[in-house]
Amino acid sequence: MSERGGGPQGPWGSGSRGGRGGSGGNGAGGDGGGPRSPWGSGRGGGGDDNGGRPPPRGPRPPDFEEMLRRSQDRFRRLLPGGRGTGSLIGLGIAAVVALWLASGFYRVQPDEVGVVLRFGAYNRMTQPGLNYHLPAPIETALTPSVTRQNRMEIGYRSAEVPSGRSARSGQVPEEALMLTGDENIVDINFTVLWVVKDAKAYLFNIRNPEGTVKSAAESAMREIVGETPIAQALAEGRGKIETETQKLLQSILDSYGAGIEITLVQLQRVDPPAPVIESFRDVQRALADRERLRNEAEAYRNDILPRARGDAVKVRQEAEAYRGQVVNYAQGDADRFTAVYNAYKASEDVTAERLYLETMEDILKNSNKVLIDKSATGSSGVVPYLPLPSLPGFQPPAAAAPAAPTPPAANSGGR
Repeated sequence: MSERGGGPQGPWGSGSRGGRGGSGGNGAGGDGGGPRSPWGSGRGGGGDDNGGRPPPRGPRPPDFEEMLRRSQDRFRRLLPGGRGTGSLIGLGIAAVVALWLASGFYRVQPDEVGVVLRFGAYNRMTQPGLNYHLPAPIETALTPSVTRQNRMEIGYRSAEVPSGRSARSGQVPEEALMLTGDENIVDINFTVLWVVKDAKAYLFNIRNPEGTVKSAAESAMREIVGETPIAQALAEGRGKIETETQKLLQSILDSYGAGIEITLVQLQRVDPPAPVIESFRDVQRALADRERLRNEAEAYRNDILPRARGDAVKVRQEAEAYRGQVVNYAQGDADRFTAVYNAYKASEDVTAERLYLETMEDILKNSNKVLIDKSATGSSGVVPYLPLPSLPGFQPPAAAAPAAPTPPAANSGGR
């Protein structure tokens, strides 16, 4: 018994005011009527399990089981009609099924095309926009881009610079070194641009599209370069190499059924290998000088030979003209002599007189003439001399053009 056994009971079944030092005390002789803690122990009063020590101060950890039980009770009260755990499970299942069905919606971008697979096999194609397929694992959708230009670099790797453009960052010798048609080694860097033209073939006919394009492009370039001399590959043959490589690469990919279209093959760099590039350039300069000198010699020859041929033709034509002239003159003289001879045979006197007069006319027409009248030489005392050139107003006859030489035979015949 405590010293104060008549005290009232507390809310936890013990006296609110226990006696000091009695069996209801805490061993410290404290006041048994002190306030108790919210976890069932009082600051004074009845005994405890601490061996007579005061209880620890501060809040104790919460009871999680009690909190879970209270939360379940509140959730049950919120359900319509006060349903139990079975209704809660059914509602959860319905929500999961709704989310599963809603997972079939997917969007295809404007530059893409949708490919729907049913249990992993091709089923159908879908157009850009919002589409629906049966949820996984029944159907799945792939959306490859069919308008984006894909870029493949062979022989080198470029890195993006801050301006957004690509800059050559490193060479790949195992891809760039190739053998030309004249057994020279050349270092080639080129770029391949390609797009997807058949999404179904692109997804199912080849396993690694980028690796396939790279290997096929390198093989096609090696084949074309292996048929081209190094001089053409370094100069005017680059366009031909690009065109033929693109055709060959496209035919290879079509034989694979890759569903890929090659839009451009562009050579970026065509040079001899770095260890011999300076020597090769010296050889090329020497070949260029040889070609230049040969062209200059050809130009000189093309300038001299036509003029020499022209001079030869001119001399030949002049000789031919002179020969024709002489022959024609001779033929004319012969014909004229024959005509005169025939006329002379027909009338000798008249013909001889005519020939004399014509001959005297040819002789005297360009000379100074003095006329002497024989009848004036008598006793009249007149000097039989008439100086025609010294007379006033006398105009000498104009010099006539020299006549053609008269054949000697005609003159001799006239005399």
